[in-house]
Amino acid sequence: MYVRDTLTVATVLTPGERQRVDAAGSGVFAVVHRDTVPEAARVVRERSVDAVLVSVHRCAAEQVDAVGSLVRDFPGIPTVALLSQRDPHASEMLLRFGASGVRQVVDVSHPAGWTQLRDVVGRPATRAAARIQGPILAALAAAPPDARLFVEGLVRLAPDTPTVRQLAGQLHVRPSTLMSRFARAGLPSPKNYLAAVRLLHAAHLFESGGLSVADVAYRLDYSSPQSFGRHLRTMLGITSSEFRNRFPFPLAVTRFIDHMITPYGEIWCAFHPLRDAAAGPGS
Repeated sequence: MYVRDTLTVATVLTPGERQRVDAAGSGVFAVVHRDTVPEAARVVRERSVDAVLVSVHRCAAEQVDAVGSLVRDFPGIPTVALLSQRDPHASEMLLRFGASGVRQVVDVSHPAGWTQLRDVVGRPATRAAARIQGPILAALAAAPPDARLFVEGLVRLAPDTPTVRQLAGQLHVRPSTLMSRFARAGLPSPKNYLAAVRLLHAAHLFESGGLSVADVAYRLDYSSPQSFGRHLRTMLGITSSEFRNRFPFPLAVTRFIDHMITPYGEIWCAFHPLRDAAAGPGS
């Protein structure tokens, strides 16, 4: 079984929510409670944090700008809104959070919400996604919001999403629409980006040193180690063992940016892969 360091979540919650989040996180993630969003941001700067959880019932209106700064300054660390009861104030704050860039909301006003919370902030891919997203989104600082959102989703979903059809479904856009937008823009295909990001996750898993090639292959939903090996030969012309030895995680990320982002910098600055995706899967 894969074992990783304890995840850390910085929070801004009401007293009642603190107790319930502590209980929900037991054995899944450690919690660092703070009273304000700026204080939570300070925690993010001072230590390794995997997610930030902000209650719409605790965040004061004057701190919404600080939420936006947190999202922009730390794009690789998910900022998650927590909703524990429904009222007009909460609805208004959710809208303001969304305008500030918060993309994930967990509703714990019903029991299933606590399971969702553990999944959102406690899933093993969180730290990998944060480490991958950070430098890539920094290289895409001038890209439109929906382009950055596409990359965030791509990195987060890639470990469990081997096909573009599945990726497009998760991002609420038709596969044909997504592929045509990349082709018209003159970018590598979504399939190529997905394949390359899946290799970044593989490099991150190999970094631990305790996983075999077979372990990594099955963790990334390849049908077999041989399937993983064929993917590597197609992408890089090397074996799984050679990839493990020649592409440590930092080098793999740098190579991805050099080959998949930097040469297309001007295109990404005006690219809208998810335009109108909010309308639903049929857009």
